[in-house]
Amino acid sequence: MAPKSEVSTEFSKGISPDLKQSFEKNGFLHFRNFLDIHAVEAIRTAINELSRSWVQQDLKVLNGTPIKFGRDVDGTPIVQRFCFASQYHPVLEELMNDPRLNLLLNLYDEKARFGTHEKDGLVINHYVNSSESNFTQMGWHTDSVRDLFLGKKMYPMLNVGIHLDDQDPRNGGLRILPGTHKQRKSGILFRKVQFLDNRPDPREVAFDIKAGDLTVHDGRAWHRVQRSSLIGEASRRRVMYIPIISGEFQLKTANSKTPFYHRFQGFVK
Repeated sequence: MAPKSEVSTEFSKGISPDLKQSFEKNGFLHFRNFLDIHAVEAIRTAINELSRSWVQQDLKVLNGTPIKFGRDVDGTPIVQRFCFASQYHPVLEELMNDPRLNLLLNLYDEKARFGTHEKDGLVINHYVNSSESNFTQMGWHTDSVRDLFLGKKMYPMLNVGIHLDDQDPRNGGLRILPGTHKQRKSGILFRKVQFLDNRPDPREVAFDIKAGDLTVHDGRAWHRVQRSSLIGEASRRRVMYIPIISGEFQLKTANSKTPFYHRFQGFVK
C-alpha cells in the first residue's frame, strides 16, 4: 500500500515557513478540520440540491465545460462532475468567500487569485463505485496540461481540495507523486498516459482524509484517484476543487467554446 502523506496542523494556524518549504519540495499539503461537521452537512445538502436541479434541466454544458452525469447507488440520476458550482448555489458561493482561503494565496505569488469564473471554476467530483456509476476513479494526470493543449503559456496552478467524506487510503482516493511539480514540460506531457493510466506507482503517496479536511496540490504534479475497493454507499467520496491561478484573466461565459481535451472525458470512469 502507498505510504500516507504527512498531515499538517489545523488550517487556522496558517502557512508557516516550514509548511511552505514542504510544499515547495513535495507539491502538496494536507490540513485537518478546515470545515466542521455542520458546514460539511450544509455543503452536502447544497450539492444534492444543485444535482437535482441540473438533472431536471438536463444541463449538458456550462460555460463550455461538459457536465458529467451518472447514477447513484439506488439508480437515481445524479451529477458526478460539476463545474462553476459556486455561481449556482449561495452556500457554495459563501464558502468561496471564506477569508481563511486567502492564506493559501501565499503559496503562489502576489498576483494569485481564485479562478471561480475561469478554467472550470469550482469543480465538485462525486465518486461512487457501483454498476451504474459513471465516475469511480481518475487516471494519472496533471492539471497544467490543458494550457499546453490550448497553446497557452503554462502558468503554475494550485488546486485546493475541500473533502466532504472520510477517505481511508486502503479504500482508494487521492494519490500524488511527490516532487513531480518540478518536472520539465516533457515530463508533464509524457511521463504517463494522461487519464488513461490507472496503475499504481511505487513512488505515490496516499492520503488519510477526514470529512472537512483541506488539501492543496501543485497542478503540475502527477496525481490520480484510486478506485474504491468497496461497493455502493460505503464507496461514496465527494470533493470540491477550486484553482489558484495567475496570468491573463480568462473569463468563461455561456459563449465559451468547449476545449477539445474534454472529448476524452468519456474515458474517465
